[in-house]
Amino acid sequence: MGKQVGLFLGPTFFILLHFFAHHGLSSQAITVIALAVWMVTWWITEAVSISVTALLPLVIFPLFDIMSMNVVGANYGSSIVFLFFGGFVLALALEKVNLHKRIALTIIHKTGTTPNRVILGFMLATAFMSMWISNTASTVVMLPIALSVIHLLVQSDGVFTKEERHFSLSVMLGIAFSANAGGIATVIGTPPNSVLIGLLENEYNMEISFLKWMIIGLPFSATMIGIIYFVLTRWMFPNKGIKFASSNALISQKLADLGPTSPQEKHVLRIFAVTVFLWVFRTLINSFFPSLGLSDTMISVGCAIALFSIPHQFKQGIFILKWEDTSRLAWGILILFGGGLALAKGMSTTGIVSLITDGIANANLNVLLTVSLLILLMLFMTELMSNVALVAVLAPVVAGIAIGLEIPLLYLLIPVTMASSCAFMLPMATPPNAIVFASGYVKVAQMARVGIFINLIAVVLLILMYRFVIPLVF
Repeated sequence: MGKQVGLFLGPTFFILLHFFAHHGLSSQAITVIALAVWMVTWWITEAVSISVTALLPLVIFPLFDIMSMNVVGANYGSSIVFLFFGGFVLALALEKVNLHKRIALTIIHKTGTTPNRVILGFMLATAFMSMWISNTASTVVMLPIALSVIHLLVQSDGVFTKEERHFSLSVMLGIAFSANAGGIATVIGTPPNSVLIGLLENEYNMEISFLKWMIIGLPFSATMIGIIYFVLTRWMFPNKGIKFASSNALISQKLADLGPTSPQEKHVLRIFAVTVFLWVFRTLINSFFPSLGLSDTMISVGCAIALFSIPHQFKQGIFILKWEDTSRLAWGILILFGGGLALAKGMSTTGIVSLITDGIANANLNVLLTVSLLILLMLFMTELMSNVALVAVLAPVVAGIAIGLEIPLLYLLIPVTMASSCAFMLPMATPPNAIVFASGYVKVAQMARVGIFINLIAVVLLILMYRFVIPLVF
């Protein structure tokens, strides 16, 4: 029933807002807001596929003269989308050669087979990876491993008990949320951090060292991961009484059954290792060889090309992946983020974001309240928009607000930027959220129910950081 209602509510909201809501805004801005409400309604109710919903800007924006088809369509082929594509291809390769199962069994063997220790093991592994590589890449690597673990440990003949469903949900959401939080710890961990660093260097001649960012980011990241673990396993989805069919002895036996690492696995591992190396040391490499201009997207797509084009048996011409393998690729998720980028472009083009932030700056509010509102605004807006695009648009405005309020730039910009990586409510908010949603184990309502509480906790922590922590470091 909810889907049918949502199916009609989406376009109804659009029509009502488009034709009747003109409170000093331009008609184009109203149209973008109306479309955002339509898309959110369909995303939340899952009235139609979330990927189909993401195609709406391709029709609405040209139709109402917001942007041309070429400009809208460019968002669906952006560099960020291709970053996701490369990550998905890497995950396909790991799965095809069965390397993900070997890694999964090794993780379980090290962490033990109690449910909460398995969940914690996945969260810590994902968070650590996300510190050094993109949260997208870390999630797409961990997802097939997690699926393997769930199928291995939960022997329920296809029918999950309540506790087993809770365990599966905690694993999936734990991976997504840890990827989001883990990336906050380092400058290179998530793109919004890099956007902020670039803004400070180019516009204000300010530099934040890798170490100074970690002094701020790592404790916040670790605190968030601890809170996420508690919320998932102790509050929202407790799994008391769950009994795994597999024991440590069985895990050890299954590891032994896999035998030695195959040539195919070694080949994928080599390509993966080179990819991670380039991701981690990209900035350093570019400083020595500026003409290279390496980006995360270039590295990601290069990894994908290598998996298709470098044979692991040269004489026989046998490759790890064939194009036919991409039939299992999550193409819908790529469309989803293209739609998110298009919506962000529409908000930026019509001045909606600037209008909101200007309103805050001119409201003569006290400083702490203004900072709190900006953090809250950034965190909840990134649920609907690309956090990279949002930081790129908002950071200069926030810098202007800081100057106007006579606040040191870093005091305001750092927590606001970190807030953009704390979106835990909706699948379209961040790539990790979307990736685990694609697994089929998580529903939008479940993610939103947990995410709203974690979002609010993050807001409180960021306000405390602004007030007490950042002044001690900067």
